[in-house]
Amino acid sequence: MPQQYSLPYTLRTPTEETEHMYLAEVPVLPGCRAWGTTAEEALHNLDGVAADYIASCIEHGDALPVSFDRAGELVVAV
Repeated sequence: MPQQYSLPYTLRTPTEETEHMYLAEVPVLPGCRAWGTTAEEALHNLDGVAADYIASCIEHGDALPVSFDRAGELVVAV
């Protein structure tokens, strides 16, 4: 059974800076972000990016950030 993590995320509405796309990020995982044409698509994409990030850390024996264990909104299965 995959491990599940609850992660805080931010979701930015489309702007010129985000090339008119929604931008979703997991602040406790540096560089973990995804874009989408809708909020739902950005969050769906973020789920995959976060899962890959965590799986890579586990595979390579890298430590996850200390703040990683704190409760959040996005549930990621790895």
